[in-house]
Amino acid sequence: MENQYISSEIEEKWQGLWDKNESFKVDELDERQKYYLLEMFPYPSGRIHMGHVRNYAIGDVVARFKRLQGFNVLHPMGWDAFGMPAENAAIEHGTHPGKWTYENIDSMRVQLKRIGLSYDWSREFATCDVEYSRWEQLIFLRMLEKGLAYKKTSNVNWCNDCQTVLANEQVEDGCCWRCNNLVAQKELDQWFFRITQYADELLDETDNLKGWPEKVLAMQRNWIGKSYGCEIDFVVKDSVEKVKVFTTRPDTLFGATFMSLAPEHPLVNSLVSEEQRIEVEVFVAEVSRQDKIDRTSGELEKKGVFTGSYCINPLTGNEIPVFLANFVLMDYGTGAVMAVPAHDQRDFEFARKYQLSVQVVIQPEAETLDPDKMQEAMTGTGTLVNSGRFDGLSNEDAKEKIASFLDDNKQGCKSINYRLRDWGVSRQRYWGTPIPIIYCDSCGTVPVPEKDLPVKLPMDVEITGEGGSPLARHQDFLAVDCPCCGAPARRESDTFDTFVESSWYFARFASPQHELAPLDRKAANYWLPVDQYIGGIEHAVMHLLYARFFTKVLRDLGLVDASEPFTNLLTQGMVCKESQRCVDHGWLYPEQVIDGKCSECDKPVELGRTEKMSKSKKNVVDPNELIKRYGADTARLFSLFAAPPEKDLEWNEKGVEGCYRFLGRTWRAVHDNLDKLGSSSDIASLAGTTSDLRRKTHQTIKKVSADVDGRFHFNTAIASVMELVNAIYACDKEQEQPLVLREAIESVVRLLSPFVPHICEELWERLGYEGGIEKQGWPTWDDAALVTTEIEIVVQVNGKVRSKIKVAVDTDKETLEKLALSEQNVVRFIEGKQVRKMISVPGRLINIVVSG
Repeated sequence: MENQYISSEIEEKWQGLWDKNESFKVDELDERQKYYLLEMFPYPSGRIHMGHVRNYAIGDVVARFKRLQGFNVLHPMGWDAFGMPAENAAIEHGTHPGKWTYENIDSMRVQLKRIGLSYDWSREFATCDVEYSRWEQLIFLRMLEKGLAYKKTSNVNWCNDCQTVLANEQVEDGCCWRCNNLVAQKELDQWFFRITQYADELLDETDNLKGWPEKVLAMQRNWIGKSYGCEIDFVVKDSVEKVKVFTTRPDTLFGATFMSLAPEHPLVNSLVSEEQRIEVEVFVAEVSRQDKIDRTSGELEKKGVFTGSYCINPLTGNEIPVFLANFVLMDYGTGAVMAVPAHDQRDFEFARKYQLSVQVVIQPEAETLDPDKMQEAMTGTGTLVNSGRFDGLSNEDAKEKIASFLDDNKQGCKSINYRLRDWGVSRQRYWGTPIPIIYCDSCGTVPVPEKDLPVKLPMDVEITGEGGSPLARHQDFLAVDCPCCGAPARRESDTFDTFVESSWYFARFASPQHELAPLDRKAANYWLPVDQYIGGIEHAVMHLLYARFFTKVLRDLGLVDASEPFTNLLTQGMVCKESQRCVDHGWLYPEQVIDGKCSECDKPVELGRTEKMSKSKKNVVDPNELIKRYGADTARLFSLFAAPPEKDLEWNEKGVEGCYRFLGRTWRAVHDNLDKLGSSSDIASLAGTTSDLRRKTHQTIKKVSADVDGRFHFNTAIASVMELVNAIYACDKEQEQPLVLREAIESVVRLLSPFVPHICEELWERLGYEGGIEKQGWPTWDDAALVTTEIEIVVQVNGKVRSKIKVAVDTDKETLEKLALSEQNVVRFIEGKQVRKMISVPGRLINIVVSG
């Protein structure tokens, strides 16, 4: 049975050797060129899923390929370990979040090792480790010293179920991204990071991120949202209050006929009349439950309510009503919009709905607009009308003229606005990094002294899920002496948003055991930036933007030279599978479906859409069961072969079985030919040798090298190796030179090794080598071996293939035509008929056109 492919035995053997020898451990003292490969680290939920397998297999191919190319490859793994799921599990299972988390880490580490991933496990850490919290707290204190961290009262997204604040990016369709319950607005004192200070740099540097997908860059540019325009003051009638608006269209100011405020605007209470108060309060409560992105979409029904107040248009002097509108956000501009219904579609729809005035101030060329007959807003260019001294100007010229006029008359000023807002990092939960701040009645807000770091989480907490963070009720944690005056003081009970931990973990991997600072500057400068980062596009405006911000902060704190965290970014697709549903029993697991019917009620099963694997849809595949049945190499191969990395992968059981059969075929291709192979030491003597198999071997090396290196076309690379295996089976073993056969078989093993490392290492050893494939390096092709002396020409008669002939590459057209006409299988289709013409495509085909 020694020659039989038994995946479990082979994989256990090589994983044990890699572990024992610390095969993938690296340091920065190596003289080879560095290559830092990183996948987004996982949350330790306890079990890996097929998304993990695919994501980490993609990264592992790149890491192993780069090692074979001679790079010093850093490929680390760690754990994004803080967050609500651990607290929820603690409530459900009656355990401590830390115990649950570390047990899950131990379990997932075993599962990841079973996939055969080439990680440097010596660098492993979890973000809930006390040492990691220590350095994160120190970074916060340095940011506080530089004014990059501050506290203020703010309207925040509040999840009542999780009892915590959410960043804008963590609210999806009006719901908490964690628990899917409705999010409301709440006013709280919060800590913020001043990400807006880096807005221009974050925006400008997107032009230099040539290795990032354009879609991700577009999402970040849109989220930063830089725009040029004017800030204009509208005085509130019979009041000293002013409503400040930001507009990119000062050319339309004469057409502003009402004001739209965000329901969260701080002036709402002072603007609302007593007659309108109840109606306004109901409206504000309704809008607070709506998703902010939905509120700005074109499909949303425009709703509003009159506040009872008016403000004054600074150029016309007209009184215009002040409304609250559901499509205005406090997060953009000033939270107030001068509404110009004739020239903005949202304002137009709103004005028609609430019967508000429409004033045309821009007339298009060769047309006169009648506001009473308009069916939609005119948003194009034209000439100003009804605009006083500015009549007759083109609206583009008027933008500058009116902006200057407002500036000169102290009624407004030119301004640049950003959609980006400072990052609120306070969270009202236990399982997170404590914010190192102390509140003293005499001294105010006091940073925890560096010598007292880390501030540790108390372990004796009761987590019930009710009433906010248990830290706020833990007197032993809260009670502390003020480090300035010694008086009794109170510790901050909020913890950091978990996105803080994931915003710098990639830098800590450069020196995870460093005990003097967050980063060993020499090591960080050697490894950073990450050369290739891999993860989901869903992190485009959260993790990826925050990581870019944090890297610039670390640079400005003198901890690292890099300004950007990731040189290249690959956003991999999801793993999808068709779901199955019973009308009576809901979503079903595959084993609950027998002959297309529900095993519970025998009713026909409805096939759902092919979508992301999900526990709720019961369309998941357990990687552990897959590996147990087929082996890790098969699981890896299918996840890499079934679709390009950036596309969604559709699960296919037959595809998995096909990959398993291919590995068995590859195994046999080696073992069945071991006695026919020449000596490995003589392969170099093949230079200049030509044969179909050798040509195919070197074509495959060239194709796979191009597909893997930077392009990540793993599916086509694997397909090319499959073709080479077919060629090995098809060649005449008795006629083929033993060295050519050995070269072909060795090339298959070397080319497949990044994809399916266990079987390839085993086959390499059985081919007589010691020291592993990495020692041999990545194969190179011989250009001379690629030269084709003979080609195959397809012969058609009236467009239908009738034969194929092999001819010398330099065969002239006349000779080719004679050969085609004399080909035996062609003769019977043209015999007795008139050859009208012959059409040839050089190097490919010749078509004989006949009649009669």
